[in-house]
Amino acid sequence: QVQLVESGGGLVQAGGSLRLSCEASGSIFSINTMRWYRQAPGKQRVVVAAITSGGSTNYADSVKGRFTISRDNAKNTVYLQMDSLKPEDTAVYYCNAYVTHRSGRDYSTDAYWGQGTQVTVSS
Repeated sequence: QVQLVESGGGLVQAGGSLRLSCEASGSIFSINTMRWYRQAPGKQRVVVAAITSGGSTNYADSVKGRFTISRDNAKNTVYLQMDSLKPEDTAVYYCNAYVTHRSGRDYSTDAYWGQGTQVTVSS
């Protein structure tokens, strides 16, 4: 099994910054794409940013130019630097990772989710 533990959420004023972290631990052979999602009250969970194991990144239009996703493969950790925050960024943020497990000569891949961290941006 794999655990994803997020940290770094909190309350910030509009225009401020926060940095989220998500560390994966457990039975890990390799970690493929890692993503940050967010879910605002009454809305569906949507992807915010993604990063491949090679470092290629993708962002939702709503956060382009303000958020930066990065990862430290040696630490099995993904980060989300959030700048110029807006009230509409208020949501619970979740990290997601596709993890490959190895058992002898057998490999399998599963998706895992963190528990979520609250980000609140006041106007």
